[in-house]
Amino acid sequence: MSNQDDSTPLAGQRVLVTRPAHQSAEFMAALRALGAEPIAFPTIEIVPIADTGPLDDAIQRIISRSSEEQYNWLVLTSTNGVAAFWDRLAAAGRDARALTGIKIAAIGPATSAALHERSIIPDLVPEIYTAEGILAAFDEWGSVTGQRFLLARADIARRALAKGLIDRGAQVDEIASYRTVPVSGGDPPPAADIVTFTSSSTVQGYVNCLGGRVPAEVLSHSRVVCIGPITAATAQELGVPVNAVAEEYTIPGLLAALKKMMGA
Repeated sequence: MSNQDDSTPLAGQRVLVTRPAHQSAEFMAALRALGAEPIAFPTIEIVPIADTGPLDDAIQRIISRSSEEQYNWLVLTSTNGVAAFWDRLAAAGRDARALTGIKIAAIGPATSAALHERSIIPDLVPEIYTAEGILAAFDEWGSVTGQRFLLARADIARRALAKGLIDRGAQVDEIASYRTVPVSGGDPPPAADIVTFTSSSTVQGYVNCLGGRVPAEVLSHSRVVCIGPITAATAQELGVPVNAVAEEYTIPGLLAALKKMMGA
C-alpha cells in the first residue's frame, strides 16, 4: 500500500464485482481510476421474463386509455425494469408518447437517468432509494387512495412497496417484467481484498458459489461492502460479514463507502 495517495485510495486492492456483466463496466472503470484491480465475478443474471402476457396486457391498458381502468402511476425501480418495460412498449409499436397522462415514479438516479434517455422526466424520485423511501415520498405527495399503480419490477422484488401502497388504499398491479437469477453454483469466487454487493440477489449468488463453505471463513481476509441496508441485512442473514454500507444507495455511494473505509 506504499503507493496509495489521495487520488488512488484503493491502490493495490483486488475488488470483487458481483454485478451482472452488462452493468459492471462503469463501476469497474471507476475502481481502476481509484487504483484498484477490479475482478468481474457476476453472481446474478438478468433474463427476460418467460411470459410477457401480464406486462403486455398492462401496456395495452395504457394504450387503450380507458378511463375506468387506466393507471395513475407507473413505478419503475431499476434500470433493468426501465429496459424491460420499454422493450414491451416497443413490441406494441409504441414509444414514450403512450405514457402521456400517467405519472411516473423512479427509484434512484440511475433509474431516473434511464428514463431521461427515453425522453421521460419522472414525476417523483424519492430521496431514499428504497421501497420505504418511495412510500414516504408518496405520503408527502398526497393521498393515493383509489389510485391505480403499475409496478413493473423484477420477479423477486420485495413486496414492501406493493403492500405499502395497498395499505394506503391504492389499487396495485405488481407485474414481473424481468427475472433476476442468482448463480446456482459453478466456480468458487476468486480471492479478493474487498468484495462488493449491489443487491440481495448478488449476495445469494455469491453464497451459492461457495459449495457449502462457511462465508465468514471464506471472507476472513476480505472486507465486504454493501450498497445499502437491505443488501447488508441479507448478507448478515446468510452469514456474510459486512464491514461497510453505503450511505447513498447508488454506485457512486458505494464508491464513496469504499474510499471512506480506506481512510480517504
